[in-house]
Amino acid sequence: MIDYSQFPERQILCIDMKSFYASVAAVDLGLDPLDCYLAVVGSTERQGSVVLAASPRLKKEFGIKTTNRLFEIPNDPRIKVVNPKMGLFIKVSTEITKLFYRYVPPNAVHTYSVDESFLNVKGLEKIWGDPETIASKIQADIQHDFGLPCTVGIGPNMLIAKLALDLESKKAPNGIAKWTYNDIPKKLWPISPLSEMWGIGRRVEKTLHGMGIFNVGQLANYPLELLEKKFGVMGNQLYHHAWGVDLSEIGAPIMEGQISFGKSQILMRDYKEEHEIKAVVLEMCEEVAKRTRDSRKIGRTISFGLGYSKDEFGAGFHRSRTIETPTNVTMDIYNVCLQLMKENYRGQTVRSVSISITKLVDDYEIQLDLFDIHGWKKRELGYVVDKIRNKYGAASILRAVSYTGAGTALQRSKLVGGHKE
Repeated sequence: MIDYSQFPERQILCIDMKSFYASVAAVDLGLDPLDCYLAVVGSTERQGSVVLAASPRLKKEFGIKTTNRLFEIPNDPRIKVVNPKMGLFIKVSTEITKLFYRYVPPNAVHTYSVDESFLNVKGLEKIWGDPETIASKIQADIQHDFGLPCTVGIGPNMLIAKLALDLESKKAPNGIAKWTYNDIPKKLWPISPLSEMWGIGRRVEKTLHGMGIFNVGQLANYPLELLEKKFGVMGNQLYHHAWGVDLSEIGAPIMEGQISFGKSQILMRDYKEEHEIKAVVLEMCEEVAKRTRDSRKIGRTISFGLGYSKDEFGAGFHRSRTIETPTNVTMDIYNVCLQLMKENYRGQTVRSVSISITKLVDDYEIQLDLFDIHGWKKRELGYVVDKIRNKYGAASILRAVSYTGAGTALQRSKLVGGHKE
């Protein structure tokens, strides 16, 4: 049993904008977000384009989800298909955050994503009322000012507020649900499959299944020492989350430090030629290296993956390699990717690429290599190029491959969040 009295009880609201991208696009067209049939896709010009968002009614009546493609949307005159307006989406998200400041100070707001935020309303009862009243007021303000629907989960910490949101509020008549610690056994423990629990992915779920754990209640009552032996620190977190315990504070980072830098890209067409695939890989290595340098980090483990076209019956590979000397140099990362590609790629048609670098340390010191007398120059050259790009734009300096038919960096430099403004 967990003694909840030892934990501080806050009043947290988790606010989620319902089908945010689709709802904003609907309002922009003068439509009712809850009544229209609308899909936002990566590009209306490509039939294989991914559905980025679908209105609630399109989801419910036509079964269209974010995993679908444009060609899977029925040819129905009621359905509107539009391109994303990332500039508009970001602007609306920013204005909604400003709306929260009417009720709470900025340090009581944690923006979790473009469409989801946490608010700490503890101590505001005499000003605005209890948490349910505050949630209703904010909900009404967002509807009035932006014409957008939202749902709210309420709990004594961020985890329980998030669980109340995901598991109950989205189905509640008024879109608001409140959970307390007392609700955990009856509302959280029956949850199965485990992947419905926030923070548990498919891989962890599979491991837990192998341990005989199939619902959250079984996880909560599993010996803590065995979970820690299997998962380490994560095992401790899994155990306490199953009891609804979360000590993270609003305003504090979710995780101390960045644990990886990565980039993944679904290509605009099938890539069949190896030299074209390598061109995209080089561009992406450049981006991953820059992100690493921007944080003054270097890393030792490079992960590389290729996803194959549907013509190849899907699949692909994802492999990692740890190098002896940590790096943030583009060509070092690229050469590791080429090694992994040579070992695992057999000429299939490629449709997606992913690259990441982990096992990061601070880039405060340079370990000189007697056999690579120009190593420090390569490192410093990367920082010089980054300064130019930061000042004059991502496309101010590009590698030659970006100007070939295979390159994608030039086009992506004109996008916001990977899409047209």
